[in-house]
Order: sequence, then C-alpha cells, then structure tokens
Amino acid sequence: MSSVIELLKSHRSIRKFTDQAIPPELFKDIVQAGQAAATSSFLQGATIVRVTEAEKRQKIAELAGGQAYVASAAEFMVLCADLKRAGNYCAQYGKSFEGDYTEQFIIATVDVALMAQNMVTAAESEGLGICYIGGIRNNPGPVSELLELPKGVYPVFGLCLGYPDQDPEVKPRLPVNVILKQEVYNEEGDQTAIAEYDERIREYYRTRSGGGHGISWSEQVSTLLAEKSRPHMKGFLEGQGFKFR
Repeated sequence: MSSVIELLKSHRSIRKFTDQAIPPELFKDIVQAGQAAATSSFLQGATIVRVTEAEKRQKIAELAGGQAYVASAAEFMVLCADLKRAGNYCAQYGKSFEGDYTEQFIIATVDVALMAQNMVTAAESEGLGICYIGGIRNNPGPVSELLELPKGVYPVFGLCLGYPDQDPEVKPRLPVNVILKQEVYNEEGDQTAIAEYDERIREYYRTRSGGGHGISWSEQVSTLLAEKSRPHMKGFLEGQGFKFR
C-alpha cells in the first residue's frame, strides 16, 4: 500500500495544537497544493481568507460555538465559495451575470471542498494536524461581516492548521460494502453491516481519549436529521446573492 493511501486512511481531527508556527514557505506550498485540485469548468471558485488577528479569531471561535482551537491553532482560514471574482468579468465581455443559478452555487461549493481536501492532505503529509470548522455556519452573517465578504461570496467552513499536541484515535468509517454499490443503488445487507458498525462506534466513543457519549452512528445521525439544521442558511445565502434559480 502506498504511503499516500496510508496517510489518507490515518486522518484524524486535531483540536489541540502546539505553539510552533508553520514556516511561511510551507504554508504557501499547502495553499498552492489546494489550488492544484480539480475545478469544474476552470471556475476556480474558491477564495481563502487567512485570519491572523487574535481578536478576530476569538470572535470567530465564539460565533462557531465556542471552539477554542480556532484561536489557538497556528493558522486559521475561512474557505469561501466565490462567484464574484469570475462574475466581475461578465461586463467586460458584454455578458450578463447569471451567477445566481443553483448549479453555479454547487460548482463553487464543490471547488471549495476539493481545494480544502488537497490542502489537508498536503498539510498532514508534513506532520501538521487539521480541524474543519463547519460551526462558522452557525452565524454566517456576522462571520461574513467580520471578513467583509461581498455578495457572490459565502463562507463554507473554517480550517485550523497546526502541529498536533494530541494523538487521537482514528474514527472508524462505515464498511466499504455499505457505501460502495455495484451498478445500482441497493441496500442489501446494509442493516446487518450497520448494526455491527454501530457496536464499533459505541466502543470507540466509550474508550477514546477524553471520553465520549457512547452512542451509535445510527442514533447520532438519526438525531441530526430529525432536527432543524441551520434554517437561517437559505435566507443568508439569498442575501449574499445566491437565488437558486
């Protein structure tokens, strides 16, 4: 098995970081690795806002639900889907801007995810740890104001980078036969496989460093999908110019 595959399979979220700074050239290389990711129609619809001001980081940590590592990581960035940059050139070429279609929103959002995952792989290959911060979508309006995001741009998630000060266990994923289907979507054998997986997750939560809640995967996700999830996002995105036509 290649070292790259081993690296990818060993991913963990890191929430405690040392005080060691990331060398500027390494940070730049990580960003450029992100830029090398695939981008639909060559849109390059992702923008990174690097946040270094301590007060601003602390405010974002609070807005994201009190996630202290936003403030303590060596680097913190907000990755944004950006249709404004490309849209700026529509008038130059005598074209109307039609960037409020749902497909264009999807393209830019996928660009962000692909860029981020390239950055994460590059960072982890150099011994860094990472943590995605989806919690910035708890308060996307105030975050956008802090970062002065214009219409056509929205914050998808944050990303902490730094040298790990912890060594957490790898969280088990669903069995491959549950998520990999042949020719058509089917659920044959899924219920049994997921029941066995639930026991692995319960054990993981019971025994992981720092303790845990001990619930199963199926219980955890059923709770997630039974609750309203950030219902403010639709109105926020429309306010940012994403009309979903």
